[in-house]
Amino acid sequence: MALSPLVPELSALELLLAVARHGSVGQAAVELGISQPAASARIKGMERQLGVALLVRSPRGSRPTPQGLLVIEWARQVIEAAQALDAGIAALREDRDARLRVVASLTVAEYLMPGWLLALRAARPDTAVTLRAANSAAVAEQVLAGEADLGFVEGPRAPAGLAGTVVAADRLVLVVEPGHRWAHRRAPVTAAELAATPLVLREPGSGTREVLDRALAGQLGAGARSTPLLELASTTALKAAALGGAGPVCLSVLAVADELATRRLVEVPLAGLDLRRPLRAVWPAGRRPAGPARDLLSFTRKT
Repeated sequence: MALSPLVPELSALELLLAVARHGSVGQAAVELGISQPAASARIKGMERQLGVALLVRSPRGSRPTPQGLLVIEWARQVIEAAQALDAGIAALREDRDARLRVVASLTVAEYLMPGWLLALRAARPDTAVTLRAANSAAVAEQVLAGEADLGFVEGPRAPAGLAGTVVAADRLVLVVEPGHRWAHRRAPVTAAELAATPLVLREPGSGTREVLDRALAGQLGAGARSTPLLELASTTALKAAALGGAGPVCLSVLAVADELATRRLVEVPLAGLDLRRPLRAVWPAGRRPAGPARDLLSFTRKT
């Protein structure tokens, strides 16, 4: 079945994801090595092609529209599939024997894995690596099914049937855009107040959602849970929603370090909630990683 002419080119989807990460067409253009006028024209062309507005532009930057958030979610999946195809084709063309299949939670895949894979590439230039991103529950399923050699998850313990080791530490933060009423409050938000407030959250099964709900249950009792305003399946979409003023957003501090430093987002203080979490490499129990997987693990420990 032929693709509809409404499907944008991969380069346009990559640009849209970059704008969502940076909140700026200009910064996205710099990342991709194109001029800002060219980037703006490409976004406008994609909007014409799709027949919907994807971004709201202002002197402070660009933020996704509600339709734009949906397209960003779909674009992320398309780009990940294209990257996997690219890696597979490269392996076939160069007849490589070394293969490494990695599946990682979104936080690890977006903010830690690029540096680790660069180090692995320098040490093992003949290794073909395929990286997929998924929530922690899906990571565990794929590693258990033998669909990945090594997985990376978020949460307090290794999933059932898997062994693992902690490779990094992370902390969840609650963030809002500077115009939100919580951006200027002095008293910390309590666990009860947080549980009663609709939040922009990751989907059930993600490590981020698990850690937040576990912390709320620890303070308020076993039945306490977060209340979703929106459920989004990627860190990029969460950050775009925060920058767009959708509401309070809970996500990794790794994802918003630059936005917090420049005050494009504000961290909301929380009372009595421990949102720290380990980031863990996992593999099937009873089978230690070998070859490229073992080497990748060694680079995670060095950083």
